[in-house]
Amino acid sequence: MADVGRKYQTTRTFSLGLWFRLHGVDLITMALMGALGLGIYEAPPAPSRSFPVYFQDGEVVYPEFAYPLRHEIVPIFAAALIAFFAPFFFICLFQARLRSANHFLTTTMGVLKSLVTAAVFQVWVKWLIGGLRPHFLTVCQPNIQPNSAPSGNGFASIMYDRTICTGDKDQIDDSLESFPSGHSTAGWAGLLFLALYINAQLKVMSAHNPSYWKMILMFAPILGATLISGALTIDEFHNWYDVLAGAIIGSSAALVAYRQTFAAILDWRLNHILLPRTTSLFMRRPRYGAECPFGTANVPFTREGEWGLETSRNPNGANANANAV
Repeated sequence: MADVGRKYQTTRTFSLGLWFRLHGVDLITMALMGALGLGIYEAPPAPSRSFPVYFQDGEVVYPEFAYPLRHEIVPIFAAALIAFFAPFFFICLFQARLRSANHFLTTTMGVLKSLVTAAVFQVWVKWLIGGLRPHFLTVCQPNIQPNSAPSGNGFASIMYDRTICTGDKDQIDDSLESFPSGHSTAGWAGLLFLALYINAQLKVMSAHNPSYWKMILMFAPILGATLISGALTIDEFHNWYDVLAGAIIGSSAALVAYRQTFAAILDWRLNHILLPRTTSLFMRRPRYGAECPFGTANVPFTREGEWGLETSRNPNGANANANAV
């Protein structure tokens, strides 16, 4: 390949109508997935989970589920807003130089793909598997007394289900759906996508030595996702394994969504280049062959290291290395 940076570049004018025709199926699918996820989120827990309360000597079996109910440090709506609007802010900011409606809309859709996919995956697992939150016994308020004769089921009749709970129904439902963490899932789905985007646009890891502030800026979203996740263990709304599972789900969605949107994840020669969308159910046949139908300069935001200077052929520059592929 003589020039990977120009592979998908054309001179066609952007058309919002054509963009919607190309991405309309994705938009409809995301709306349906979002509705499905919301419906599952509002549904009561599916399984009937058994749990012990006291040993026969009156000791609490699982003190790790007896923490007090506290206010969330980061509410779920705040985590979701941060996970979307932090990437959206930088997508808008970089438009000061990129000035590409196709880039703006397609990258924003990439963030939404990551968030919606991760959220639906997470609520399915939470609904069908779930688990006890650290404050479960506090909101359950079981009507079993210490040192009383076991009256449950299972071996030695020490196992019970939620029928012994006397607390608020909604709080009990919520406390039975701890695994995995929705906060952690949303945080990593949106903010890891942002970290990859900043790396690509500012060429933090590429064929030149960039300014140190760019590395700090790239790590800031990862720090944010870590803090959102860690806060859940401080306010005792989640167990550590809930947070870890949410981070894995969110990170996986972010990696796939980014790679669907751009030509590479970490390859500094390609990770800023939008992949073309040429076909759709709303279009009978490809209209522009294998090329992207919109005229967009496939260059990153940064110009450091001669990125974005199409006439530059400095043998030590990143563009020269890309052209040599």
